[in-house]
Amino acid sequence: QAGLISRSDSSSGEGSRARRAVERPGRHKQQGGRRRGAMSILEYNGSALVAMTGKNCVAIASDTRFGAQQLTIGTNMKRVFKMNDKTLLGLSGLASDVMTVSQKLRLQTDMYKLQEEREMKPSVFNNMLSSFLYARRFGPYFVEPLVAGLEGPENKPFIAGQDLLGASVFTDDFVVCGTSEQELFGTCESFYKPNLGPDELFETIAQCMLAAVDRDCLAGWGGVVHILTPTKYIVKELKGRHD
Repeated sequence: QAGLISRSDSSSGEGSRARRAVERPGRHKQQGGRRRGAMSILEYNGSALVAMTGKNCVAIASDTRFGAQQLTIGTNMKRVFKMNDKTLLGLSGLASDVMTVSQKLRLQTDMYKLQEEREMKPSVFNNMLSSFLYARRFGPYFVEPLVAGLEGPENKPFIAGQDLLGASVFTDDFVVCGTSEQELFGTCESFYKPNLGPDELFETIAQCMLAAVDRDCLAGWGGVVHILTPTKYIVKELKGRHD
């Protein structure tokens, strides 16, 4: 009889609600600052990007891994795009949206050059990108962009980061995004120094990238560094761990 009472209690509405209340917190246990079992769509393909300023030069570094959660599919993912001679764009997030947004922004910059008969400045490009993303706020592109470039005739370094709704943050040292964001913050704060030349800037941003992605299983498998100076555009590949 005691067994019948316990079974009837557990099958009642109160019993099932209590059981759900007990089980619900356990489904998303905190582990390493993230909820286990819940992944943001921005993290699905994995990425690591960092933009950094130097003396009359800027650089963007990205990893090359293309994955589906913990499965690595390819090792040649392109996430940094040259918009014009003075502006670089880096896109982290969902790979399909990265390709879509880069193509649409290429069209916007080409139309601007055709109509205005001049190149778009990095700050103007950042404002255009912010408006572009905010216009899709109810069905956003799942990307987090970085903008880096040289502003004006004095070639002043310009870098900025945005979220998927186009809210910008401006800084004069470095900005990071992607699944390796926390790791990149630590390495960049340790290695960065102001007024670096192009060669020193490459060495610094490369070490920041390689040290950070070794601590994130969703990014890595090599990297690419894009360096922009008043007279040159340099692209260098990094060999990273493949395990």
